[in-house]
Amino acid sequence: MAELKETYACIPSTERGRGILISGDPKSNSILYCNGRSVIIRYLDRPLQVAVYGEHAYQATVARYSPNGEWIASADVSGTVRIWGTHNDFVLKKEFRVLSGRIDDLQWSPDGMRIVACGDGKGKSLVRAFMWDSGTNVGEFDGHSRRVLSCAFKPTRPFRIATCGEDFLMNFYEGPPFKFKLSHREHSNFVNCLRFSPDGSKLISVSSDKKGIIYDAKTGDIIGELSSEDGHQGSIYAVSWSPDSKQVLTVSADKSAKIWDISDDGKGKVKKTLASPSSGGVEDMLVGCLWQNDHLVTVSLGGTISIFSASDLEKSPVSFSGHMKNVNSLAVLRSDPKIILSTSYDGLIVKWIQGIGYSGKLDRKVTSQIKCFAVVEGEIVSCAFDNKIWRVSLLGDRCGDANSVDVGTQPKDLSLALNSPEVTLVSFETGVILLRGTKVLSTINLGFTVTASVISPDGTEAIVGGQDGKLRLYSITGDSLNDEVVLEKHRGAITIIRYSPDVSMFASADVNREAVVWDRASREVKLKNMLYHTARINCLDWSPDNTMVATGSLDTCVIIYDVSKPASHRITIKGAHLGGVYGLAFTDERNIVTSGEDACVRVWGITPQ
Repeated sequence: MAELKETYACIPSTERGRGILISGDPKSNSILYCNGRSVIIRYLDRPLQVAVYGEHAYQATVARYSPNGEWIASADVSGTVRIWGTHNDFVLKKEFRVLSGRIDDLQWSPDGMRIVACGDGKGKSLVRAFMWDSGTNVGEFDGHSRRVLSCAFKPTRPFRIATCGEDFLMNFYEGPPFKFKLSHREHSNFVNCLRFSPDGSKLISVSSDKKGIIYDAKTGDIIGELSSEDGHQGSIYAVSWSPDSKQVLTVSADKSAKIWDISDDGKGKVKKTLASPSSGGVEDMLVGCLWQNDHLVTVSLGGTISIFSASDLEKSPVSFSGHMKNVNSLAVLRSDPKIILSTSYDGLIVKWIQGIGYSGKLDRKVTSQIKCFAVVEGEIVSCAFDNKIWRVSLLGDRCGDANSVDVGTQPKDLSLALNSPEVTLVSFETGVILLRGTKVLSTINLGFTVTASVISPDGTEAIVGGQDGKLRLYSITGDSLNDEVVLEKHRGAITIIRYSPDVSMFASADVNREAVVWDRASREVKLKNMLYHTARINCLDWSPDNTMVATGSLDTCVIIYDVSKPASHRITIKGAHLGGVYGLAFTDERNIVTSGEDACVRVWGITPQ
């Protein structure tokens, strides 16, 4: 049996020049955000407890709790809204096709009966309000000519709906059934976000023209604006009211968040500016915010989530981050198996500690993309699409000096001789390259298409897998490879080969969903019929005691085999990662860590059957 122990969640998908909408549920103190096709539910007081909803067929854009906290409505780029329960496995209540293009914002009515959604209509309607159970329209929303970025539902009777967007307008509707009442064009740039105050008395809109305007929530008339003195220096992307309706939190492209006191007559004065604690690059622009109970949550363009305390603003915030893109490889430090390093192809390396979670990003002096990645004592070796192999020294939480060697061709796979980690085997399209440190020993053209390779820990043997499904063993003497033997069993291109820790066996896997365990001495098949995946196998690892092999596949599953038993005695983790499993490593005999397309990293506990 395998059980999920910890999830290290991905961060919200962000986009330059756009705000993102995070929302939450004050009762359970959780927040909702989207990444890829997933909707992530995180609890602010329990960082390792994460729930992921992955039923959308397209990229999800926004999700919101219903007023009673029992249901969540989430929307995606195809214009579909799904309504699902927060308990018992996220049971689907309804699915509606609301708009013909991307949905940017949605909001529940305070009685939980109606939903308003807005976005891009591709020439058709840009805003729709509908009954949550039947999907019937409750009003006509005309008056916008371009994409509508935000919509809001007045939380008290008489009901009102306000919308704003890329045509610089703020439109006001009365109902139900809702119809157009008035429109304001006070902003001189995109209006990014608008929100009614929780007591239903005021409405605020913020825009890329650095202004915030406050309206009377019942009539829609302008009553004031946020003071420009000490105001934001860049586009304001999001706004959120305090629970007592006396203050608002805004975030901006100027990398700061501000808390404003809102007077009864609608004037806004800056009370406190919350500076971001980081370096000040583009990725520190703030694009999303939420004021929930005593927590002030801000999200930066780089995806870092910071949580300030509203009652003690001097206290430094709790920040956590993670991956935004597919986590394509991960490694466990042999010196301390509690430490996990994961990388995504955008060049980000994140350090996680089991039991604690996020422990920081490793800043490299050169941020090249990462395709293959290996870690040995105190050193990270990686290769990317720039024909270079990088060796970076690892000093605790940061990276030291980086040395690189240009191998003159695009690397496909790299493998380190663990006992003498200076020696590296790099495979390219038609052969392999032997490196010692950052010196090329030899480039050997093998005359067939290479898809995977591995070098033995003592550096004396190499196994190269080909597009033809054959495994070729070579002995290494000095800087040359000598043919030994060809093993034929696979029916597809080899994707990965790994030696067992005691080097008595090795395992290989292919695109045709099959894995094979071989005995190294006799070169016979040791475990066969490992055919339980339904798609290409991406990753493979051995347990430290040489008894188990785990494989991860594009079919989202992880399968763990016991080498001493037939392949039918297996442990399967179904749906480990939405979109496929790309990284896999044992931390010890009983725990396995996986990563995948959904940008999450998960730790599983294994109990043998």
